[in-house]
Amino acid sequence: MKRKIIHIDEEKCNGCGLCIPACHEGALQVIDGKVRLISDLFCDGLGACIGHCPEDAISIEEREAEAYNEYKVMDSIVKKGRNTILAHLEHLRNHNEQQFLQQAIDYIKDNKIDMSTENGSENHLEILALPTLPAAIKTNQAHASGCPGSIPRDFRINMDKVEEAVKTAEPMQQLGMAQSALKQWPVQLHLLNPNASYFKDTDVLLTADCVAFAMGDFHNRFLQGHSLAIACPKLDTNKESYVEKLTAMISEAGIRSLNVIIMEVPCCSGLVQIAKIARDNAGRHLPLEVTTISIAGEILEERTV
Repeated sequence: MKRKIIHIDEEKCNGCGLCIPACHEGALQVIDGKVRLISDLFCDGLGACIGHCPEDAISIEEREAEAYNEYKVMDSIVKKGRNTILAHLEHLRNHNEQQFLQQAIDYIKDNKIDMSTENGSENHLEILALPTLPAAIKTNQAHASGCPGSIPRDFRINMDKVEEAVKTAEPMQQLGMAQSALKQWPVQLHLLNPNASYFKDTDVLLTADCVAFAMGDFHNRFLQGHSLAIACPKLDTNKESYVEKLTAMISEAGIRSLNVIIMEVPCCSGLVQIAKIARDNAGRHLPLEVTTISIAGEILEERTV
C-alpha cells in the first residue's frame, strides 16, 4: 500500500505560513523562517495546504507505506536543527503519543545530540529528564499550527471513570449524569489521522452523521469502548480519502473490528460500501458489523457483512 505525504521545497518556501491554518492535522510549523513538516505521523497526505502556498513550494509525494518508525523520522528531523527537534517532541507530547515521544528522546540520548542553546544556558539533559516537555522549551506560540478544533486529543485517560459509572449506574440520567463515552477528538473522518494511537488495535465505530441525533442512548448503546469516525456518504466530498483512511486503519493501525451504523434512508448505504472497499483494499478479513437505525431512533437491523 502506498501512502501520500506532502513535500516542502525549502528553496521556494518563504516562510509566510499561509499553509498552516489549512493543515487539519497540525503537522506544519514555521521554524527558522521555513515551513516544516514536523511529523510524518500526522500528515494525512490530503494536501489541503497546497492551494494556500503562493510560492508553489508544496507538493504531494507518494511512497510505499510502512509502519511508522520514530527513529527514521528523527533521522530526518535532526538535520533541521534544534528548534525543529523541539517542535517535533512537543507535537508528540501534545498528541499524547508517549511511546513515540520516548523513542525520540532515546534517539537523542543514543546519538548524543546537543540540545543546548547557543550560549549553553539550556542543556538537553534538562529536556530529556522528563517524560513530557517542560514549559520553558515550548516553541513560540505565534507559530502554533493548525485549527485548534481539529487538533487530536486522546480522552482515554479518563475512560476508566466513565466505564465504572456505566457499570454501576441504572439509567445514567437517574444519577444526574451526562457522561460522554467519546475516546478521542476529532471525530469527522476527513480530520482523523488513521495512525493515531487511539486507533491502534481497537474497535472502531463508523457512523453516519445523523445517527447520534436520532438515537437517544447512542453513547451507552454503541460508543462505549470504541474509537469513533463520522461521515455523510451523501453530502461529504472526496470520499476517496475516506476509503484510504479506513484502509490504513485496517492494514496499518490493526483495528480489531469495524461497526458501521447507518440511517434507514437509502443514501446512507454508501457508508457500508466505503467500508467494504476499504476492507478489500487492505486485504485483511475484518469483522464488519452493520446496524441500521430508523429516523425515530430504533434499531431496525443488525447484520454481519
